[in-house]
Amino acid sequence: MSGHVRRTSNESGRQALWLGLGIGAAWGVPAFFADKAHAQFVPTPLHVNTGSTKSSSHEPATFQADHVSYDDHAGVVTWTGNVQVWQADHILRADKITYDRNTGLIAASGNVASTQPDGSVLFSHYAELTGDMRDGIMTQVHALLPENAKLAANGMRRTGGKLNDMSRAVYTACEICKKNPARAPFWQLRSYDATQDLQHQRIDFRDVYMDILGVPVMYLPFFSITDPSAKRHSGFLMAGITPHDRYLGTYFTIPYYWVIDDQSDITLQALIATKTGPQLSAQYRNRFNFGQLSILGGIAYDTNSHHGYTNDFGDSVGSQNDKGIQGYVFAKGMFSINRTWRAGFNVRLASSANYMRDYRIQGYGSDTLNSDAFIEGFGTGAYSRLDGQFYQGLNQGVIRNSDLPFVLPHYQYSFLSQPDILGGRFSVDTQDFNVYRSTGARDQRGEVQLNWNRPFRSSWGQKFLFTARLDSMIYRGTHLYQQPNYYRYAKTATEGQVVPTLAIKMNWPFLRTFDKGRGTQILEPIVQGIWAPNMGDGADRNMPNEDSLSYEFTDSTLFALNRFQGTDRIDGGLRANVGIHGNWTWNGHVVDVLVGESFQEHIQKDRIPYSGLNHHLSDVVGRARIEPTQYFSVTGRARVDPKTGRVNFGDALFSLHGPHFGINGGYLYEPVTPYYYYVNDYRQGNPPSVYYQRTSEISGGVSTTWANWHASGFARRSLSRKEFVSLGGDVGYQNDCLGLDVMYIKQYTRIGGQSRHSTVLFTLSLKTIGAFGIK
Repeated sequence: MSGHVRRTSNESGRQALWLGLGIGAAWGVPAFFADKAHAQFVPTPLHVNTGSTKSSSHEPATFQADHVSYDDHAGVVTWTGNVQVWQADHILRADKITYDRNTGLIAASGNVASTQPDGSVLFSHYAELTGDMRDGIMTQVHALLPENAKLAANGMRRTGGKLNDMSRAVYTACEICKKNPARAPFWQLRSYDATQDLQHQRIDFRDVYMDILGVPVMYLPFFSITDPSAKRHSGFLMAGITPHDRYLGTYFTIPYYWVIDDQSDITLQALIATKTGPQLSAQYRNRFNFGQLSILGGIAYDTNSHHGYTNDFGDSVGSQNDKGIQGYVFAKGMFSINRTWRAGFNVRLASSANYMRDYRIQGYGSDTLNSDAFIEGFGTGAYSRLDGQFYQGLNQGVIRNSDLPFVLPHYQYSFLSQPDILGGRFSVDTQDFNVYRSTGARDQRGEVQLNWNRPFRSSWGQKFLFTARLDSMIYRGTHLYQQPNYYRYAKTATEGQVVPTLAIKMNWPFLRTFDKGRGTQILEPIVQGIWAPNMGDGADRNMPNEDSLSYEFTDSTLFALNRFQGTDRIDGGLRANVGIHGNWTWNGHVVDVLVGESFQEHIQKDRIPYSGLNHHLSDVVGRARIEPTQYFSVTGRARVDPKTGRVNFGDALFSLHGPHFGINGGYLYEPVTPYYYYVNDYRQGNPPSVYYQRTSEISGGVSTTWANWHASGFARRSLSRKEFVSLGGDVGYQNDCLGLDVMYIKQYTRIGGQSRHSTVLFTLSLKTIGAFGIK
């Protein structure tokens, strides 16, 4: 190897040398020194490179130092004084660096620091490396890894640029005390030796102790973690243990994460329990250029026995034959077809609700598992969707599984035009479907809804909105004598309806300022008139009812054209709605109030009880929101019978929060439970007794944070049943490298005739290592 050295001076008076080809894969062996008048050094901050890109052996390397000398006889080049060497994204700094051309060894001493291909930064007192930096030794090594992880060792030997073998290694992700660096961090791993596998991005520790505040709390003969520089890495995740569970006993979970490629992975998990058989579950994820796919499933051998019970309807639910092989699958996908259309599906199926309860499958506690597949398109002002829906019942205490429908197909279309020459906007909507039940009504519906809205203002500041709407539907139904219609004599019927609706609404806001301009007041009378044919409830025409089983009359629907949830039933007759809205805002204080009432010409004698519209003059509805400060707010709503003064609906929410604490609460009251109105033939008498079960509940929570500590608690209690629904709390600590949480949850709700016991969850999270959980 031959060449020559040219000494140049930069503006700071320091010496700089530029080396050309032949540096080697990592740092390289200089093949020759090329002439260059000046090598400008631009300080570059150390940065983390999580990729595996290596510098080319033909890229130039720049050396900069206060002094440089060359012993031609010995073949040794020596740089001293703030030596800096960089090649592409690699940087080496030291007080002194020597390069022996005869042996190809590089020796660096004094505050040695170098970036590594894995993105970490190594600090040492002395380093002796081969010319390509692939082999060598270091003493008193300290490594700064991604995610603020730190690794220290008495000595390190590098082999092949792939393995770093360390003796007396210490690892932590905690901050080191600046005032006392020798003080032990919050937690650390101490091992007799350790190996950092740069190729497979793994760090293996042998004869390792875990210290908390410098005190050993656990010993492991072997412990392996993923290198913090790895974004995704295959391997075992943290195992979990639950000492006691009502249905599983003591059980263990052992998860394994498998990286398939850059866009897909699988997480496998084995569950081993003492009270029942094992379970194997897996989650597959894949993200494509045109969409994404996720599949979660499991299979188990359930040995638990399940006894019968009597549900809220008085039905006897016998013991279920759901022992043995059980399983579930939850799959979700979304795929773009082109810029306008996309398709997707969401499948949620389980062999039984008891299996989901026994193995803590997510989704247990819901009334149903919902599945659908769809294709949808988006246009300018338009939306179209075709789908199919399937429901699997989970809680036979409140749902008969045989009553649940298949909806196939279901079609939805919406279009909203630009303003026309009259200043109005035209819209078209349709909801068409075919509903099938094994027990219950089976029907088909075709619908077209046309709507035209024209807003305008008067010279007096009044805001008007004129609406003309036409609802047209045609139905064909069979088994109408079964739920949810219970028509006495109709078995099959083909019916239709065309319902025109005209409405005009006026808002007349009055504005003023007060408190010398610091406050504003809005007083806004609202009046609305609506006319539509009186359609009754459709029972006399044997019209199916699928989407209008609930009627809501509150402040939010006071000015709605139709207060039913769907369009199978439509509010008809001549009616007027009046209300007054007031708002006062000043110096961060807010008071907002709405009170209103509805007048109707026709009374629906067979309307749902406690609807609030059983007389010509409706219940009074209102809401109030009060925010006296930015830290406190309360909102309340109510519906009151003006003749008797009886409250037929009410709820309230409040929130009080400060820098270190927060309190929230709520209350709900309703004299009936509308969900149960259609569970049996209510036309033969009064609705079932469960319909008249009063709902009166109160809930609340409190939370606080102080420095690294946090705590919270919540409770929900049914005042009408005089029992709790749920309660729980959480206490935890979190700092830069550790998180500790203890959570307690108690559920009193009975599902499938049984309820779970209390759950206590203990979680310890160690940054860069993982979380340990005990239930």
